[in-house]
Amino acid sequence: MSTATESTAATAGLRGVVAAQSAIGDVDGEKGILIYQGYDIHDLAEHSTFEEVIFLLWNERLPKADELADLKAKISANYNAPPEVIELMKLFPKDGDPMDVLRTAVSALDFYDEGAHDTTREGAMTAAIKLTAQIGTLVAAWERIRSGKEIVAPDKSLSIAENFLYMFHGKKADADEARMFDIALILHADHELNASTFTTRVIAGTLADVYGAVTGGIAALSGPLHGGANTNVMKMLKEIGSEDKIDEWLDNALAEKRKIMGIGHAVYKTEDPRATWLRKFSKTLGEKKGDLSWYNMSQKIEKAMHEKKGMYPNVDFYSASTYYLMDIPLDQYTPIFAVSRISGWTGHILEQYGNNKLIRPRAEYIGARDQKYVPIDER
Repeated sequence: MSTATESTAATAGLRGVVAAQSAIGDVDGEKGILIYQGYDIHDLAEHSTFEEVIFLLWNERLPKADELADLKAKISANYNAPPEVIELMKLFPKDGDPMDVLRTAVSALDFYDEGAHDTTREGAMTAAIKLTAQIGTLVAAWERIRSGKEIVAPDKSLSIAENFLYMFHGKKADADEARMFDIALILHADHELNASTFTTRVIAGTLADVYGAVTGGIAALSGPLHGGANTNVMKMLKEIGSEDKIDEWLDNALAEKRKIMGIGHAVYKTEDPRATWLRKFSKTLGEKKGDLSWYNMSQKIEKAMHEKKGMYPNVDFYSASTYYLMDIPLDQYTPIFAVSRISGWTGHILEQYGNNKLIRPRAEYIGARDQKYVPIDER
């Protein structure tokens, strides 16, 4: 193998390549540690709220009481999406993929924000607040529209998590379920330079506006290698059908070299710390709703994959059954990911604007050289 080929193989997919400096989040894959602005994810999941984490990702510190109250007031005041965008969504095909709908609707929000193209800290922060407030409204509105149900107007007295579940289901969630969903939003808020976050930074680096950068992030997240894994976990569980069929199914899948969805991670070499929380939620909701089948199946698959391959579950493995038990359709799992990740995306966009340099890497050329043009009738 040539040196050039060896170099290309070593950096395929930019694995291990440092592409930016950031203070927002860090992943220690060897130790299974995830931090936001220096705070361990377990500490934040145990004690904070999603709104506190949003402030943290945007401002490099946790808020004081008055600052948190101010942020919550600004976000809730912007829950309502522009009616023109909602009317546009009503024209979309009812079988449209929710991620395609979300990408298009978020892009359209740009038209109804007079300061959309202001990339100063103040202007970008205003756009970040609006997007964070309205992305859940769009996801919930599409669920109602495609189901032929009346859209539920947001309730400004509710938190982001509570309000989303209210708009989505048409009724308020109980306190336990709302808290679990709030923690799920915290767990998905940021994950360093994943594909969608890197996309938002590349776009923001051109000084394109926040809406454009987030639209690009949604497009990146929609790919099955990034945002669709928990949907595929649930499809896998449904395909297997029952706990007694797992061993045979798993042996066949491994023999066919099929990827076992939700198991293993590109960065973590031990358990994904986010999976620790979602495993607990899957069990708690299963007990609460009298259906532990999905949790029990997941447990058996997790144990088998650790014994056979030394692999651990990632964030998607137990979020699948957790969301399923919250009565969330499978194709809405990735849009909900975006409802959370908007906080990290916008945090990275704000950071990129604050110390901007156009992101323009080089490619290692591996093509032919010294070619000579041959007239078309001689080829």
